[in-house]
Amino acid sequence: MDLRQLAALVAVAEQGSFSAAADSLRTVQSNVSNHVARLEKELGVQLVDRQSGSLTEEGQAVVDRARRINGELDALVADVNALRHEVVGTVRLGMIGTIARWLAPSLLAGLAERHPKVHLIAHEGTTVTLDPQLANGRLDLAIVHLPFPGYDLTSRRLFDEDVVMVVHPEHPLASREPLELSDLEDLPLLLPAPGTPFREEIDQAASKAGVVLTAKAELEGLRLIASLTFDGHGPSILPATAVPDRVARDWKRIPVSGLPRRQVGVAARRRALPSAPARAALSVLDDIIVAAVGTLPGLHPPSGS
Repeated sequence: MDLRQLAALVAVAEQGSFSAAADSLRTVQSNVSNHVARLEKELGVQLVDRQSGSLTEEGQAVVDRARRINGELDALVADVNALRHEVVGTVRLGMIGTIARWLAPSLLAGLAERHPKVHLIAHEGTTVTLDPQLANGRLDLAIVHLPFPGYDLTSRRLFDEDVVMVVHPEHPLASREPLELSDLEDLPLLLPAPGTPFREEIDQAASKAGVVLTAKAELEGLRLIASLTFDGHGPSILPATAVPDRVARDWKRIPVSGLPRRQVGVAARRRALPSAPARAALSVLDDIIVAAVGTLPGLHPPSGS
């Protein structure tokens, strides 16, 4: 087994065919086919279905490990460069959408100033979608809603965030502050999809208060919910920073008694050593969070810290 064989299999997985994989690797299709065939012979299993071009179950298992190996090789080069007092390389960071909106610009600026040779690749998603990408090595770090359910992953809390009711100033509830959860009963709400961490926390709080919330729609992604609220499709329960400053003056963010603060943290693979670019990004990230807690409404240091 060698690295060229693993690279060929990963390329087939990412490009969807042997010919496209060859193009991405700047080689000929026969080389890719030979590398994959030799890897299959060594492992004694079929890794790619030749009819569909898709991975077999065994192939997916190998690709997941191969991505981690490639990430470790990139980290090795970056760590050696960092020992020469220069952090060079790529960090792949996943971010939940409501955080990415205000964090990504500051992170780009901070890295450009302090570590100009670190290349940031940012992926926006939900906690549920970022989990497997972090686990299989597509991401180095992920900023997620805690608690993070991922297997073989570890996380550290960054901050806590108020959860508020977002309504138009002319809504009947807009003049009442704070609200009780019971005030929201029978009110059609745009709610997160069932099974997401944020929805589970809302449902647990409502159940504790003996309240049944009514969903006008259930949606994946808090940025989508916020956008629909701002377009007039109905009130919603959102983290405080989901309301951008440019629209905050046109909408009411009303505290709701009984709703817990959202906990946000950064997650990584438990058994992976963060690369020098990842450590650089974490250092810049921590400084940004310290500043944001003092300036963005609704953000707080982690409780107990």
